[in-house]
Amino acid sequence: MSDTSTTLGAIFDEHLDVARASRETVLADVATLAAQLIEAYRSGGRLLVFGNGGSAADAQHFAGELTGHYERDRRPLPALALTTDTSVLTATANDYAYREVFARQVEAHVRAGDVVVGISTSGAADNVVAGIETARAAGARTWALTGAGGGRLAEVAENAVRVPAEATARIQEMHITIIHAVSELVDAWAAGEGV
Repeated sequence: MSDTSTTLGAIFDEHLDVARASRETVLADVATLAAQLIEAYRSGGRLLVFGNGGSAADAQHFAGELTGHYERDRRPLPALALTTDTSVLTATANDYAYREVFARQVEAHVRAGDVVVGISTSGAADNVVAGIETARAAGARTWALTGAGGGRLAEVAENAVRVPAEATARIQEMHITIIHAVSELVDAWAAGEGV
């Protein structure tokens, strides 16, 4: 076996190990997140989600699955990724501080009963923490989607889904799986299939 094959095999094995460990540790939290999101949608609430870098892409993916559709034809569900408006992000970073780029948007848009998800593999992203702190103050249900340590983000959020891994790539892979699992449950509910 070549060095490349050995390296690739180790990456895939590590992914499978983290997926198995996640199955054992995060299913209840993922189900609770989906249930809270369904409850918010029933009462006119929405999802707001944000993160940096790959987590920003995950936030946009999550909002897209719910606003568009996951697998079923159903009504669009209100979901907003606070990472997508570059004018707001850069104006806030320039006029205030990068730490405020999500907090100011949360203050402008979040209502009590909304679900707000901050995504950070380390849990240390200061701007994500500030956004979740602001969401809690507004009466939203707050969630951290993070790695094993959880960092400050898991401390300030009411709820946390902690992927049992330290490697950023493995955590991000599971974040996508978690987003898809929540989307599946919410999608089925919105299509009238019950959940």
